[in-house]
Amino acid sequence: MSKKLTVYQYPPCGTCRQAVKWLKEQGYELELRHIAEAPPTPEELGELIPQSGLPIQKWFNVSGDAYRAMGLKDKLPAMGDDEKIRLLSSNGMLIKRPVISDGRRATVGFRDDAMEAWRTR
Repeated sequence: MSKKLTVYQYPPCGTCRQAVKWLKEQGYELELRHIAEAPPTPEELGELIPQSGLPIQKWFNVSGDAYRAMGLKDKLPAMGDDEKIRLLSSNGMLIKRPVISDGRRATVGFRDDAMEAWRTR
């Protein structure tokens, strides 16, 4: 098992800090990427989203200010997947965080069930 993970995170976010701390405690080497300053590219999202097994809709930070300010609750249903990916890539604050990847699988958010996937065996 690879012990190196890429974590797309927002440093002021308490949930992100909690996830980073937990992953370090599990013995992982982390490459931290500031999701607002360097959001994943459309190509990266095109790989990460399928690795998560989640629909694109689940990647949106629906409780975030940017999501609400852009009125995305009403706009997203009419958008195609490529358009949603470009939108996520254009503003990292639209992405639910943290996003954690080992290059083969990805998780979004910091929930117990998602973090179990990263527990060191």
